Amino acid sequence: MGCRDVHAATVLAFLSGTASVAGLLAAVLLPNWRQMRLYTFNKNERNVTVYTGLWIKCARVDGSRNCVIYDPQWYTAVDQLDLRVLQFALPLSMLTAVSALFLCLIGMCNTAFVSTVPNVKLAKCLVNSAGCHLVAGLLFLLACAICLTPSIWVIFYNNYLNRKYEPVFSFDISVFIAIASAGGLFFTSVLLFLWYCACKSLPSPFWQPLYSHPPSMHSYASQPYSARSRLSAMEIDIPVVTHAS
Repeated sequence: MGCRDVHAATVLAFLSGTASVAGLLAAVLLPNWRQMRLYTFNKNERNVTVYTGLWIKCARVDGSRNCVIYDPQWYTAVDQLDLRVLQFALPLSMLTAVSALFLCLIGMCNTAFVSTVPNVKLAKCLVNSAGCHLVAGLLFLLACAICLTPSIWVIFYNNYLNRKYEPVFSFDISVFIAIASAGGLFFTSVLLFLWYCACKSLPSPFWQPLYSHPPSMHSYASQPYSARSRLSAMEIDIPVVTHAS
């Protein structure tokens, strides 16, 4: 199967990238980045757990699923530096990953519906599917770095809060979802880079390695033949037979 065909690697990369973006969206929306456990020694009262997200804060008493205190304006008054950074980093990572998915989709459609031989006049201007997959892989790698760095920082910042105040803080499930999504973005970029490296063995420019022309197609314009060259193929030595008298 040639590089122009839609490989299983590109399809798997697109599915992996889509799942990673969905995981990032869930991590952004869930109010489960940090828990603050408040204990009481009064037997007539119950312990309270404060769930802190990027946009909202919810306080629940033990045994209840309803929020005793619900703060939908938490995103405007975030007083924890790691969560404030994540408010900007995760949406930026999602935007970068969605752009990469769009490029990956363009590359897949190009391999499926574009003819094998490119238009001679547009051959030097085309951004073919291999170029799209290469840029998509770089964007997936960038999205992974933007997401992974502040997500891991939450773990260390949580330990800092426990040392500074009291050991009542713990990171929640959104941290694991974000880190797993970053791993999915990295896996997606590796798949696209492997696919690109497999196609780069073809004799072609760096940006356009997709079209695998036969040797005669590398020169798009053939040189005109001269009149002498056209006649040379017809010049056949015919022996002259003379009869002796």
